[in-house]
Amino acid sequence: MRSFWRRPKEHIERDLALFEELVERCQRQTYRVAYRLCGNHEDAQDLIQEALFEAYRNFGRFTPGTRFDRWLYRIMTNRHIDRIRRDGRLPTLSLDQGEEGNGGEAGWQVADAEADPAGQVLDEVLDERLENALGQLPPEYRQVVVLADIEELSYEEVARVVRCPVGTVRSRLHRGRALLRERLKHLFPAEGKP
Repeated sequence: MRSFWRRPKEHIERDLALFEELVERCQRQTYRVAYRLCGNHEDAQDLIQEALFEAYRNFGRFTPGTRFDRWLYRIMTNRHIDRIRRDGRLPTLSLDQGEEGNGGEAGWQVADAEADPAGQVLDEVLDERLENALGQLPPEYRQVVVLADIEELSYEEVARVVRCPVGTVRSRLHRGRALLRERLKHLFPAEGKP
């Protein structure tokens, strides 16, 4: 295979346009996955930038017709794992604290114009608590919970992204869900109990 960078200029321009189109299509989901993996805005932006740079550099290896977002998630997950190994466990930022330098407001939330105001408030409270609970999970559990339950990837797709057997994905997902349930049980008391 010829090097991506040693191809004719018109091929590089065509691939750049395709790359930009594919990135634009999955931009919101990419940020959502990165944020949930990292736990804060700055680290999520850095992770996305690193992953997009690597994806562009290796775009010649991408198979057209396959899911670009899944390919990018794999790159992001690998970059995130590399960061954890290099830096140790990454600190997480609680959404209660907001983004520093933004007056205590979390400026990275995207409003849903179709939701009713009461539903938005309830969703924000639940999302905030879920984000906090997700941020407390060990990274290997957080990754599979985000990819399987939030991004709705199949077990096989999650296994390919995190590069582990499907059985390991199921085990981590089970443990991650149990930890989330434990951290969120006060929000949903069992029926018949005060």
